[in-house]
Amino acid sequence: MNRIIRYTYPRSANLFANRNPWAGLESEVDRLFESALADLAAPARAPRFPVDLYEDKDNTYVRAELPGVSREAIAVEMVDGYLTIAATRKQGEETFSLNRSVAIPEAVQADKVTAAYENGVLTVTLPKQEQVKPRKINVSVN
Repeated sequence: MNRIIRYTYPRSANLFANRNPWAGLESEVDRLFESALADLAAPARAPRFPVDLYEDKDNTYVRAELPGVSREAIAVEMVDGYLTIAATRKQGEETFSLNRSVAIPEAVQADKVTAAYENGVLTVTLPKQEQVKPRKINVSVN
């Protein structure tokens, strides 16, 4: 059964006196259609897997859990500021493709990126450029 929800514009005392009452309607309708159609569009994309991003003073790390994927079935690329991880996993007769791209800051030494895969966890190490690393500055007393 479909339900019709009436959109009402919130009223407040003179905060938005000159604002058009229809201003938020377009984005609200877009959000409604995106959430309603998300399940229909999902099979068209390759399944995504979660990644963790963290950093220390020298490196940025991207960590992805890829259980059941062999090391040979993983491809890692760095192109135009994006780190792309692609993997394939076989389960019986079926083969699943996984793909994820992560925007990486420009402050990374792309030629020194390394990747390690151990116990189903891929860790990509992205060394920071020297000028980006935090530098301790001594304060002298006069």
